[in-house]
Amino acid sequence: MTRRRLLGLTAVAALLSLLTACSPTLPAAAPSTTGPTVAFYGDSYTRGTGVSSIEDRWSTIVSTSRGWNEINRSENGLGFVNRRDSMGPGLNDIPTQIIADQPDIVFVTMGLNDNFSYDRAADRIRAAIDDDLTRLRDGLPDARIIVVEPFWYTAERPESVDVIIGWVSDAADRIGADKITGASRWLDGHYADDSDSWMASDGLHPNEIGYAHMAEEMDAALRALDPPL
Repeated sequence: MTRRRLLGLTAVAALLSLLTACSPTLPAAAPSTTGPTVAFYGDSYTRGTGVSSIEDRWSTIVSTSRGWNEINRSENGLGFVNRRDSMGPGLNDIPTQIIADQPDIVFVTMGLNDNFSYDRAADRIRAAIDDDLTRLRDGLPDARIIVVEPFWYTAERPESVDVIIGWVSDAADRIGADKITGASRWLDGHYADDSDSWMASDGLHPNEIGYAHMAEEMDAALRALDPPL
């Protein structure tokens, strides 16, 4: 392993501790509407960490514009493997909670945090991706499942980013889910070290501009699905 690779992983591990330590300050669900129920299963980038108002996260922007009843079960630091054994009673099996919600649509936006465990847990990550998506499909046979390419947040991309993206894509195909590609590049050129940054003061999560851009990208991607959403 190269020195650059080692230093990169050390820095990423330090950032992970910050991602996990962020206090969950946003509510889990948006106000109810009369539209379809839509569940969101993701990490801090879908929970909306980095902004102070629930209305500013991308999932709520998209849900509000479409009249969806949003159930957001995303958690800081969550991955297909990361934090799954340390989240406490009631939070260690979110797919089961989502199945109990009986949503019409499910968004899966996971995988970013698993990059921090890739070197020691690659096989577990791949198996967990298949397990989560298969359980969601078996438990919600009539739901439309939207699997989003894992987000990313720095110009430097470990090799694991694209490996995990591939595993998520393959698993989505196996369960017949809709796929949204390109999401790992939605913040390109606007990371914390860029002159035109769309990141919050913590340097790790999007700010209001970043989440608004993610909502625009998601909206366009949903309209491009077959059938459109």
